[in-house]
Amino acid sequence: MNLKLFLAGTISFLVAILALNTFPAYAVESAVVQTETSGLKYIGAALAFGTGAAGAGFAVAKAGSAGLAAATENIELKTQGLIISALGEAIAIYGIVVALLILGA
Repeated sequence: MNLKLFLAGTISFLVAILALNTFPAYAVESAVVQTETSGLKYIGAALAFGTGAAGAGFAVAKAGSAGLAAATENIELKTQGLIISALGEAIAIYGIVVALLILGA
């Protein structure tokens, strides 16, 4: 997928979400008073997890292919390739942790 097209689509989606979040709902009467940032924390958590997962996918794709290429040439490099791929997968775990911290606040 073209990276410029992906970034343009992501940015336009985020702008649309933020624009829709700024309009108040006048017809809703509720006992629960929502603060201004209550909806934005869900967007922040989604961005933290989404970008973490996308970054992890990119890292595993690049590191995994390089690790497999190195393992075909020298079998001793197989373990190092797996370790580097696992470090790329840890990025997604960091994204989940940050999303949970945002939602817990």
